[in-house]
Amino acid sequence: MPHRSFTELVGLIEKLRGEDGCPWDGAQTHATLRPYVLEEAYETIAAIDTGDPAAIADELGDLLLQVLLHAQIASEAGEFTIDDVIENLSAKLIRRHPHVFGDAPSDIPSIKRAWREIKAGEGRSHPPIPALLSARKLVETGVDPAVAAYPSGEHRAGGRILQAIKEAWGEGFDPEIALRKAVAHLNGEG
Repeated sequence: MPHRSFTELVGLIEKLRGEDGCPWDGAQTHATLRPYVLEEAYETIAAIDTGDPAAIADELGDLLLQVLLHAQIASEAGEFTIDDVIENLSAKLIRRHPHVFGDAPSDIPSIKRAWREIKAGEGRSHPPIPALLSARKLVETGVDPAVAAYPSGEHRAGGRILQAIKEAWGEGFDPEIALRKAVAHLNGEG
């Protein structure tokens, strides 16, 4: 099987969206591809859960396809290119890892504190993320939902869920994946 370069892969995407390419690929926009980004991310997680390297590699390819399609659409509109995506990611990785690319402390609490400060200083608004992920990120900062004063029964119920998320994360389990596995088990799926 021949090995293709990243540049060749970018060329394949350009051809798929080109005049003599695939009508479906050519008709896509950022908006029409939105559901596929999420779908491919979930399929990648499912492949990781199987532990099958071939399945993981296949799904990572599908996820990369989404990145490349969005970059090609933007390039055609004169907005940005895949090179801009790579440059922005490289700059972000260096900026957010001063303990690797600078002389910042490299203990985990310092790394987490610096990460939060750097992200806050980037000045970009972040869209809402799913509640379970948001909760995991919150408890990761050290917030203790067990000691919070909640104004209502609904808030207290949410606090109990937050506490369960904190416990799962503290035990080394991603709450989203742990919940999915528990639901699958109760549904007789594994």
